[in-house]
Amino acid sequence: MRQHLDELLERIQTLQEDVEEEYRQRREELLRRRAALAEEFLRTQRRYKIGLLRFLVRTRFLVALTAPVIYLGWIPFLLMDLFVTIYQTICFPIYRIPRVKRSEYIVFDREELPYLNLIEKFNCFYCSYGNGVAAYTREVAARTEQYWCPIKYARRIKGAHERYPRFFDYGDAEAFRQGLNRLRRDYEN
Repeated sequence: MRQHLDELLERIQTLQEDVEEEYRQRREELLRRRAALAEEFLRTQRRYKIGLLRFLVRTRFLVALTAPVIYLGWIPFLLMDLFVTIYQTICFPIYRIPRVKRSEYIVFDREELPYLNLIEKFNCFYCSYGNGVAAYTREVAARTEQYWCPIKYARRIKGAHERYPRFFDYGDAEAFRQGLNRLRRDYEN
């Protein structure tokens, strides 16, 4: 009986080692395939890259002429970013409003794309920053509005922020007075 049990345990051990070896081989194969696919993906992406000189030659004259006007937007974006960051740093703790995480709104990752040339990467960086600052500013403003005046407008507005549906209906004084303190503490979403 003991010998039979020892044989079974030995077979289990051997099978377990076989399974582990099979797993190791398959994992190595998967890693090799993944690396090959990543290289192929990168090659495919790079095929779509337009060289800088060809890109500039293909650019319409008026587009190139107006580019400096667009890039001047850096100044108001930087000022807005600075103001909003200082504003919420000073005011939000006083009103017990949770701070907006700037890094959730201003994201830079598109410049890593291999099919973009230097100008396209710069444009993506610029747009990421500008739209990120706008979204960040909007969320800070939405939280401020939720604290100070969470009342819906009488007229329908276009592009209301995500907090707006929870605001009190226009003219509903009772709901406003009864629910204002509760809404001032509800910043989960």
